[in-house]
Order: sequence, then structure tokens, then C-alpha cells
Amino acid sequence: MWSEGNYPAIAEVLLPVARALVDACAISAGQELLDVAAGTGNVAVLAAEEGASVVASDLTPALIELGRARSAEAGLDIEWAEADAEALPFEDARFDCVTSSFGAMFAPRPEVVAREMFRVVRPGNTVGMANWTPEGFQGQLFARRSRYGPPLPEGVPPAGDWGREEVVRERFDGLAATVDLERRTVPFEAESPEALWSFFEENAGPAVMARKMLPETTYAEMREDGLALVREWNTAGDRSVVIDAEYLLVVARRRG
Repeated sequence: MWSEGNYPAIAEVLLPVARALVDACAISAGQELLDVAAGTGNVAVLAAEEGASVVASDLTPALIELGRARSAEAGLDIEWAEADAEALPFEDARFDCVTSSFGAMFAPRPEVVAREMFRVVRPGNTVGMANWTPEGFQGQLFARRSRYGPPLPEGVPPAGDWGREEVVRERFDGLAATVDLERRTVPFEAESPEALWSFFEENAGPAVMARKMLPETTYAEMREDGLALVREWNTAGDRSVVIDAEYLLVVARRRG
């Protein structure tokens, strides 16, 4: 699914979040970093530019190839690895920092993901995440889209639960010595509500798949529902669109 569309266009919009995550985790030269569900490498590239030794992992081979080409073009020595966030193929306590920006939150077993991220980071060191909040625009968009597709498999929680402070603390209980949480926003801008919808419809893998798989009438209903949400959240005073999409910035320290 994530190989559909044009993920680099999505990554460009989300780049400010990657910068916020790198800064919040104080990633610097000499550190060893693992970026989980790295996509095309927003966090990985910024961390490598800071001088960190970076491994970028993702489950989708097509995104890995795009990320590898991106880092090579930038002249950055980043190791790319195909890996499941629920079964990271790295030894215990290998990394100084483990991050995931809008990636690991979509894995179906969040408790397993949490254990894996803390397993591969060194005691006393950092696990950082950026996760959409369920109350924010992107979380609400996910909720509206879910009305038109199949329900989640039994036992799989909504990805947006990773954007709830109390849920993050519960999932990190026994793993983290400290957990710092901050709600922030990233801007979505477009010339019109229709233009914003078209951007995601053409570039975001899940949206591309929905357009391909849903019956035409069902997709038309979903589109109108989504456009209504865009208009509700739009803060621009004219036909253009400016939406502050909320996410939860997570910085935790593994127990010693």
C-alpha cells in the first residue's frame, strides 16, 4: 500500500516534523541512530546531516529504494534495511537513539513495537516518535475514511491511539524511565479544499488504494465527507487552505 502514489511528495510536507523530532531527541555527531518505518528517510537524512551514524529501516522495499537513492544523491552514508517494526533485526542495546515519524504507529501490535524499540536502544538513551493525534485533522480524516472501508481486524487498535498521551505512557510503562510529550502542529496548505484532497489522493498510498478499490459511488461519498472536513478545519479566510495538523511529539528514556 505504501508503495502506491508518490511518497516523496508526502515526505516533503512532513519534513518539519522530522526536524522537530531530531531536535527534540538531541541527535548529534557520533551517535548511532535507528529510524523505524523510515519511509523515504526524512529523519534519517536530517540525522545523518548532523553527523550521526544512521540505519533507516522500513517494511516497504519500494520506499527503501527511494530512500537509498535520496541519501546517495545527498552524499550521505545511510544504511538501509528492510525490517518489520514488530521484529527489528538488530541486537539488543545497539543504538543511542531510536526514532519513528508517522511510521511505527501503523503497526498492528503496538505493545510489540514499543518493546522492540526499547530493546534495541541502549539503557538510559532515547526513543522518539511523532504520531498523529486522533483529535487533530489527520486523525479525524483517518476516522472519516474508515467509515467507507473494512473494519480493523479484531484486536487491532486504531493507529491514532499512539497520539493519546495516556496510551503512550501505558505502552511505555516498565520500559521508559521518563516520557516527555508535547502536542505540536505541521501546516497543510493548498490553493483550495479540492486541491488538498487531490494532493493526498494522488500521492498518499492509502488514499491511492482507496480510490482504486472502492466502488465509484462509495469513493465519491468519502471524497465529499473528506472535503467537508477540510472546510471545517481550514483557517484561511479565502478559497485557499491552511490547516494546522496536530501530532504528538514523544521523547522517552529507556530505564537504566
